[in-house]
Parts: sequence; structure tokens; C-alpha cells
Amino acid sequence: MVFEYFAHKRACQAKQKEREDIIQSLPAEFQQPLEATEKEILSWPVDKTAAFVRDGTIDAVDVLTAYSKKALKAHRATNCLTEILIPQALEWAKNSNAKGPLAGVPVSLKDTAGIAGVDSCIGYSAWVGKPVKKDSALVRLLKDAGAIPFVKTNVPITLLSFESTNDVFGKTENPHVKGYSPGGSTGGEAALLAYGGSRIGIGTDVAGSVRCPAHYSGVYTIKASMHRFPKTGNGTSIPGQIGIPAVYSPMTRTLGDLETFWRAIVSMEPWKYDHSCVPIPWREGTLPTNRPLKWGVMWDDGVVIPSPACHRALETVVEALKSSGNTVVDINPPSPYEALKIASQLVFADAGKVVISPIRFGEWNDRGVVEALRMFRAPRFFKKIYAWYFRYIKRDEIYAGLIENWSEKTVEEYFSLIAQREGYREKWFDFWNEGEFDFVLTVPNALPAVPHDGMREGFKACGYTFLFNMLDYSAGVLPVTHVDKDKDALKSFKPRNAIEVGVFKSYDAQKMHGLPVGVQISGRRLEEEKVLEGMKRIEKVLDEKKLKYQLLEIDD
Repeated sequence: MVFEYFAHKRACQAKQKEREDIIQSLPAEFQQPLEATEKEILSWPVDKTAAFVRDGTIDAVDVLTAYSKKALKAHRATNCLTEILIPQALEWAKNSNAKGPLAGVPVSLKDTAGIAGVDSCIGYSAWVGKPVKKDSALVRLLKDAGAIPFVKTNVPITLLSFESTNDVFGKTENPHVKGYSPGGSTGGEAALLAYGGSRIGIGTDVAGSVRCPAHYSGVYTIKASMHRFPKTGNGTSIPGQIGIPAVYSPMTRTLGDLETFWRAIVSMEPWKYDHSCVPIPWREGTLPTNRPLKWGVMWDDGVVIPSPACHRALETVVEALKSSGNTVVDINPPSPYEALKIASQLVFADAGKVVISPIRFGEWNDRGVVEALRMFRAPRFFKKIYAWYFRYIKRDEIYAGLIENWSEKTVEEYFSLIAQREGYREKWFDFWNEGEFDFVLTVPNALPAVPHDGMREGFKACGYTFLFNMLDYSAGVLPVTHVDKDKDALKSFKPRNAIEVGVFKSYDAQKMHGLPVGVQISGRRLEEEKVLEGMKRIEKVLDEKKLKYQLLEIDD
């Protein structure tokens, strides 16, 4: 064990030195302040940048230089980067497809992304120095489209946290308020986008891992349904986990960029790069034109009530939609609590054996994951007693019902959970049909960004996003407002269960003042285009009422 610990420390030191050495070895211009022309480049939407590269107005190398300089500034402020690909990217830019739909556009990638000759250690020191042998399907598609992968971004070890911290690369800060998480597991990406060091990033989502960072950091995303976005050939912490599979999905700084990127990816026919992708071309005009849109609003998942800040953001959107002629109704859908119970057991069906197997002796692990593993690995008789205590002594059926079945599953038990998942999906199928909804609106999380180390309690409060992974529905998040220390103070509040007690320990509107707050909009399965149109509708009505979200602007 001692030798393993020293191997861990050496790997972390070596990786951090490698990262810093690459940064210091870049040409001097990358360490200089941004010039006026570079600031202008950074202000262009993605479609304009690609058009200028295609017609020769600007060279891809100049675009890459501007973004690289800003990304390095973002890294110094937030520690958001893992792999610095800028030296290779300069060569890729010189030889990139100048006619592609993403011609000359720099793209940042979550550390999981597979790039030939580059590590994808995702925070495990044991995986340092084991570069990927070939580009993943996603990276090949991006390069063929003319895009330039230029940096990779930080994640939590295990990829199972709304923080982004590990011993290999360190802790990533929220660029809005220091001391708070930018989200996870795609948190480094969210921090980079919010700071302005990238306009397009790609992450993964198994329980909210692109949507929660978008909410925490004030950026945009649409979580894809399975098989819509390429994923083959990338790294993961739980290979073979298909109960609630992770999906790759884009994140962007603006909604316009999100639309441009989705359309560009699908125009490249990803099913020709990745066997897992379904051959569905991009579909325009997905909203009905003969009637008002119908929005169902889920105000509470029955486990953790939204904090005042998150409730205010959702209420703002609901009132704006109502006043603009939309049909908006409160809904009582099939129990989100039931979904949380099933989904949590599926993800941890092996009691976390695979996800922690690479962790070395002495290596830090996320506190939320540690707590979950303790419960999943505790003897079943102990959990029965513990659940009995909460159910009959504490009168807390929510927590008791959740923990009593947290245990390693046999094959028979796993098959039963899959059957329960499908039965639950059928309930939502019928519910949606009967309600004739276009969209369902809710919060992305009960809280804005959690403080560092807040996941010890916060990991149990992922139900608002986990629900749509369970359903495999397309779901997006867009920023709406910021925490206001006066408007969003927590006044009278009586927690309904132990989960709410723990989660609200982290809520402090005074300290959270200025953090972004978003809303979540869901369509049904494989309705990414429709969700995008719904997000555009929300942003339009907010803009008309002078309520449009203001992006973080950091002038270096």
C-alpha cells in the first residue's frame, strides 16, 4: 500500500508538471493579453466564425490562437483544463477542412474524450501515462467537419459528482463565485464556457452531468437521448453500465451556438462514424403552428423542494410563457421518487466495484461517492434496521424507501430493475399522451451551485435531472437569472425528510449571491430539435420582457 501511495503521488505530480510545461512551452504570444482583433473573434457566434473561415476572411490558426489565449486565462482563474492540446491543434488548424460546417471552430472536450496519443485518465492516477491509441468516433467527426479540438477539461474522479475535483488535476472553481462548484461531472467544461475560453464543449450525462454544470455555471446544453450523439471510443468510469447509460451531449456559451452545433453534428451523419447512432437527420419546424404550446410544470419532485432561488427562476419562466399566450399547467407526473429509487440502484448495481477499482491507496474520492458506497456496501440486515428507524421512528418514508434497497444486485435482481425501469417509462408515456404536452418544465436541481465538498449531502438531490436519464428523454438547460441575496433568502422552511435536511445545509443566498440559476425543459425521446425550439421560445419571451440572462463577461 505504501508503494501504491507513492506511485499515486508521483503520477499526480508528473501530470501536473506535464500540463504546466506544455503551457510554458507555447509561443510567447499565448501568454500576452488579448488584442482587440482577438476579442472581436471571441465575440463571434460559431456560425459566423465558420463562415469567415470558409470564405477566407480569417485563418483557422488566428481563431485558435484567440481561443487558446482566453482558455489559458480561464484555466489560471478556475483550474478548468486537463490536457493542453494547443501544440497539436495548431497543426490540425493548418490542415483543417476549411469547407466544413464547423470550419476553424475550436472545440473543447471533457477529459473522457478519446484523442489519439493523449491520456484520458479522468482523474485516476493509475490511468496517467496510458494514452488513447486512436481518435474516437466523435473526434474523427469533429475533425472532418473542420473543427479543432484544442483542450480537454476537468472532471470528478469516478465521474459521479456535481463537483469537479481529483488528485491528478486538482479542484475546479466556479468562475462566478469562488468557493463553489462549476458542476460535474462536466464541470471543467462549464467553467471554461462560462469564462469565455470556448464557445462549444462536449460532455457526458448519466444523472445530470451536462445539465447540472450548465445550471451551476450559466451556460446552455441539451442532453441527447441514447443513440443520437456519437460516443464510441471514449473513456468512462463504468464500462458496460447500461442500466442508465451515459450519453455524450454538447454544451455552449449561447443558445444560437447550441443550435449551430447540433445542426452541424447531425449534418455530418454521425451514424457513419459510430455504429451506435441512429440515422435520423436534422428535423426543422418541430413545433406545432395550429395551437398554443402546452407546457407542464413540475414544481417539486417529492424528495427535495426547490430552493427560493431555483423556484424564482422557474416561476419567472412560467409567468413569461403564460403572458405570451402559451398554455401552462401544473402537473403531478408518475412519481419522480420512484424513478430515483430505480435509477440509483441501476447505476450502483455492482455496489461501485468497477468505478472505484482504479483508485489507489491514499487517493482522494468525492465525499458524496464515499457516502453512497458506504451505504451500498453495508450489510443488508443493517440497512433494514436503519430503514426501519427512519420509517417508524423518524417518520421519514422517503429516505427509508431509498436506502433500504441500496445494495449489490444479483443478476435476477438486476433484470427485475430493468423491468421496473421499462414499466416506469410506460407510465410516463401514457401520462404524456393523456396530457398532450409539448414540454415539461422543472428546475435542474434544488439548489444553485453547491460549495466545495458539498456533495456529501448533495449527491442524494439529483432527482430533477436523473429522472430524464431514467426516461431517456431529450432535456435541455438554459440560464435564467442569478441568485439574489435579498430575493432568495430562505425564510420559514420545515424539511420533509433527511435528504432535504442535508441538502439545505448548503443553501445560503448571501454567500451564493451572483451564482447562475437555470431551468430545465424536457421533450420526449429523440426530440432534441423540439427541445431546442422550446428553449428558443423561452429565451424569446424573456427577452421581450427585458429578462434575458446576461452572460458572464470577463475582460482580460
